Amino acid sequence: MNIWPRTDSDVAAIDVIATDPVAGTAIEISLQPLPPEAVLAGMWTELESRSDSSFFLSWTWIGPWLALMPTGVEPQLLVARRDGETVGLALLCPRLRRRFGLLRSRRWMLHETGDRSYDRLFMEYNGILADRRFADEVTAAALQWLGERLSANDELVLGGLSMTAERAVRRVAAETGQTLQIRVADSAQWVDFALVRAGGGNFRTGLGRNTRAAVNRTERLYRARGGLDYRVAATVEEALENFAALEVLHQAGWQARGQAGAFANPSFRPFHERLIGTGVPRGTVRLCRVEAGGRPIGYLYNFVHRNRVLNYQGGFAFEDDNRLKPGLLSHVLAIEDAQARGEDCYDFMSTPAGHKPLLSNAEQPMNWLTLGPDRLGRRMEAHWRRTCGPVLEAAKRSLRGWTATVKGF
Repeated sequence: MNIWPRTDSDVAAIDVIATDPVAGTAIEISLQPLPPEAVLAGMWTELESRSDSSFFLSWTWIGPWLALMPTGVEPQLLVARRDGETVGLALLCPRLRRRFGLLRSRRWMLHETGDRSYDRLFMEYNGILADRRFADEVTAAALQWLGERLSANDELVLGGLSMTAERAVRRVAAETGQTLQIRVADSAQWVDFALVRAGGGNFRTGLGRNTRAAVNRTERLYRARGGLDYRVAATVEEALENFAALEVLHQAGWQARGQAGAFANPSFRPFHERLIGTGVPRGTVRLCRVEAGGRPIGYLYNFVHRNRVLNYQGGFAFEDDNRLKPGLLSHVLAIEDAQARGEDCYDFMSTPAGHKPLLSNAEQPMNWLTLGPDRLGRRMEAHWRRTCGPVLEAAKRSLRGWTATVKGF
């Protein structure tokens, strides 16, 4: 059974009744073409005001994501209603593909497009935008409805899921007999300020001895240059200047390691410049600059949502003296600033690396999954991903390093 209206038709929305598994109340699910942008923005922001969703499900992220979407992608709008009231929204993008160049299959991607460059904007804490009164029920009903209607060659792609969404999709797999495959197993780490307060309220004293010593030594060395300044951009213009300077340092650091860097993605800068333009006035985007002796040593690009600070990107001025750790100090200053503002946490999000595990005091899984029928093609692809994926990725990294050297980066 096909769960979608054909993208080349004007078929009316499909309405199906699912049942709220807890309250027994009917939740009506439909999947339909997108309404005009202004209409969708009104629907989305109205429901967002009744939701506890993540930053990545806010219109601040979704609006630019839709506006700059690559040509040819045709997202569909999933709508959940309860007693006629909209209680859930999500966007799914269909994508035709051939496994191993032969087996035709179709992927339905939740807040992803199937365009590799565009999807490297990296949606995290993904799920269904849901009314907080019925969030678990709406997420379960929507994923159940989708899972039950996957045809033999369909696959539901669910990237960077929140814990609520992952629990729901695991229940769906168990109840429908579909199989779950893990594309990427990862975790998110953060500083929980409730734990810091419970430990006396001083973030630095809670760090490990070596980490605390490294932070204090780095700070002392930088202050000796004539003072240390941490500043959050107050205007869009200042934020964009900081973003441009972050790009220079970020690219220099990654290219020195033989990596392309986030800004090599042609989708990256236009998307984030638009996001900064709307997010800074709303207080949901925070560009931070750290200077020592009047010279920048670090920039942080953070989001602020529901009293939670999310670290998205950074650029740092590394030097030969390995006692100087500009990334470590920049994050510590941003963490202490967030705590002083009364915010709840400082979240490094997925891919623990560098100083993040040393600064964090909380962690949870964040996985990239696919849900679909148990078919030989899917099993073969999963096996190939497990066995050949790491080798291929290492080869890509080596090639990027060789290319960087040839270009004189």
